[in-house]
Amino acid sequence: MNEHDLHFLEHALDLARKGVGLASPNPTVGCVIVKDGAILGDGFHQYALRDHAEIVALKQAGAKARGATLYVTLEPCNHTGRTGPCTEAIIGAGISRVVAAMEDPNPKTSGAGFARLRAAGITVETGVLEAEAQKLNEAFACWITTHKPFVTLKSALTLDGQLAVPQVRGSKKHAWITSEESRAEVQRMRHASDALLTGIGTIVADNPLLTDRSGLPRRRRLLRVILDSKLRLSPKARIVETAQEDLVVFTGASVKSAKARKLREAGVELVRAKVRGGKMDLKLVLKELGKREILSVLLEAGPRLNAGALTAGVVGKCVLFYAPKIAGSGSCPFAFAPNLLLPGLHIRGIQQYGPDFAIEASLHSETS
Repeated sequence: MNEHDLHFLEHALDLARKGVGLASPNPTVGCVIVKDGAILGDGFHQYALRDHAEIVALKQAGAKARGATLYVTLEPCNHTGRTGPCTEAIIGAGISRVVAAMEDPNPKTSGAGFARLRAAGITVETGVLEAEAQKLNEAFACWITTHKPFVTLKSALTLDGQLAVPQVRGSKKHAWITSEESRAEVQRMRHASDALLTGIGTIVADNPLLTDRSGLPRRRRLLRVILDSKLRLSPKARIVETAQEDLVVFTGASVKSAKARKLREAGVELVRAKVRGGKMDLKLVLKELGKREILSVLLEAGPRLNAGALTAGVVGKCVLFYAPKIAGSGSCPFAFAPNLLLPGLHIRGIQQYGPDFAIEASLHSETS
């Protein structure tokens, strides 16, 4: 392993990031083919275009690929799915060396791709920039092994831990907690997610759109999901008025009522769900989303749903944006869970966005 290997694998990771929003429900993968220090071909996976990143790069390199090194962010597949096995294409192209960041978490491939390449006489080196590659595909790894999406809990907070600040007297404008820079980052987070999950309380209080306004390309519309046990959602809500087969409401109420009919006519999909003690089973909700090939869920909610998700152990990581403000009121805390204690959180990073800072922390989410 040398600096050149790191350089070209970093390039492969940059390519893989271009697949965010375009690769799901497949993993995001980047590939670079190099010979004598020159790039012969490179590419990233886009689900709609079918070809895996390795195939994109191999087609560019053509016959020049013989004897070259292939850098890839994820273990090449060794099974036939929508496409043939990448391992056979790599072997057929005469690649002499493969440098990969991580093993494929897909049980169909996990380790088998590397084994096939080695059996063909190809030198294989793995684990280079592995942490970066794993973070890029943490949602895919969760979904392919548990059949449930990876959940990121995002919140904007004041320094004293409040989700809302008092509005200026006489003003009807929404009082943003965080800066434009933080809100732009949230849009990028939405872009990287397959679905956004919230509770009816947030819809009633803020009347939000909850759309992906990053301006970045995506293959599927961001699925907007609302938990609404009593079906309080108004047909006049902005999120309903903008529904385009991208709004799903889980409810414990009848889906045959007049109101339910109006919501369906407006383009809302209603899913009947079990409600116990006024709360929905989040694991069952996520299981249903997993069946729909939703790999990643961004949870943007209020104190009750935040608490419910953390208590249920379904959160994979938290991203908390803190603004340099003091609310001075305890009416809207991060989570309504007096007895909740989450030991063992791992701080993954602290990033500044304008005057705000965001803390990213991972949790050991329950997968059963």
